[in-house]
Amino acid sequence: MQTNKKKSALVSGANTGVGYQIAKALADNGYTVYVGSRNLKKGETAAAKIGGNAKAIQLDITDTNSIHAAVKLIEREFGYLTLLVNNAAISHAGEPGRTMEEILGAQFPSVASISEMRTVWDTNVFGTLALTQAFLPLLRKAAAARIVTVSSALGSLTISANPENPYRKSFDAVYGASKTALNGIFLSLAIELEGSGIKVHLVSPGFTATALNNFQGTDTVEEGSLEPIRVALAEDIPSGSFTGPDNFTGADNILPW
Repeated sequence: MQTNKKKSALVSGANTGVGYQIAKALADNGYTVYVGSRNLKKGETAAAKIGGNAKAIQLDITDTNSIHAAVKLIEREFGYLTLLVNNAAISHAGEPGRTMEEILGAQFPSVASISEMRTVWDTNVFGTLALTQAFLPLLRKAAAARIVTVSSALGSLTISANPENPYRKSFDAVYGASKTALNGIFLSLAIELEGSGIKVHLVSPGFTATALNNFQGTDTVEEGSLEPIRVALAEDIPSGSFTGPDNFTGADNILPW
């Protein structure tokens, strides 16, 4: 395990949106940040805007070769990873140009395309876990390593089962349930890693206007990034946390599972 105080972070899907804001905040706070992007040129543009110790890295979390190449690059350049931020996600895999309402209407369990569901879950669930598994050896080499996974309050079964929740009808089988599965897997990981020195956190940005919802969210990307940035920078939050913005949260922004 490294005792070096220099901190390194990888943020997936960091060339735009919430991921970009997280990467920028980490760079501003002294991290060497690897800006993960499926398109390397877009990642390079984002890293240049961030400045400091931001470095672009090609990363497609659904591509095993891309993941392994990223691991080798960070291992060669830094030797360990202090923080992994799982941000990359997709909301649908259907035809482009549809409104958020049209996308949601096609993703309820009675009509959802199983093929589209597999594609979305391949990124949001399986790709996220594959990336995490691949980087665990480098996380184990760091002192006080952490894994922060950007989820959604939409994935909370407690919140979605509440008839008073105004977003209840947005809980669908494709995107919403993928976040429920993600929550379950990373809670399981938090339990597995208890006592290992690696903390695991889940965080919801709220209903943020990003490409995930055709930019129809109610919060700006800056507003939606506040809680993910807080969690990414904090080192004293107990492992196994699930937090979000003020809506539907209790003390310390804790969300129910």
